[in-house]
Amino acid sequence: MFREMTGQDGGSDGIDQAYAHRSMEGFGAFILGRNMFGPIRGPSPDESWKGWWGDNPPYHAPTFVLTHHPRDPIEMDGGTTFIFVTDGIEAALEKAKLAAKGRDVKIGGGVETVRQYLRAGLIDELHFALSPVVLGQGEAMFTGIDLPALGFRVTEHQASGHATHVVLSR
Repeated sequence: MFREMTGQDGGSDGIDQAYAHRSMEGFGAFILGRNMFGPIRGPSPDESWKGWWGDNPPYHAPTFVLTHHPRDPIEMDGGTTFIFVTDGIEAALEKAKLAAKGRDVKIGGGVETVRQYLRAGLIDELHFALSPVVLGQGEAMFTGIDLPALGFRVTEHQASGHATHVVLSR
């Protein structure tokens, strides 16, 4: 599914495909950190960057981007509109819930964005996919976060040849 979204062939079927579909279905809005939207640090030098995904991003719903740098919304093909939020995670969640019209809101990452929402107690379920790929030092997802103390427990776990999927719920 993810390879297909970016115009590539191949990929896997089975467990990974099922989790990939679940990761994008049923959501009325998304929240992303700015690094998930694009590689630009600081104010945007111009308005030409419109995300990693080309003209038709995979979200197909209002997508709220956390940032410190204001920018006008960007309407894309397929129903995705990127809305830039400068007044924090709670404001982004409030706006996303309104836009979702009763459907779920997905916190799409990156690591620090998910950590902020976890620390604030604003995540009900977390799908964590562990894949045996060496990417460099990366960011530690759970350092300093006591998931059991926040009420989380493992409610699902499945492994494939490509990843181990763990769902944490509270």
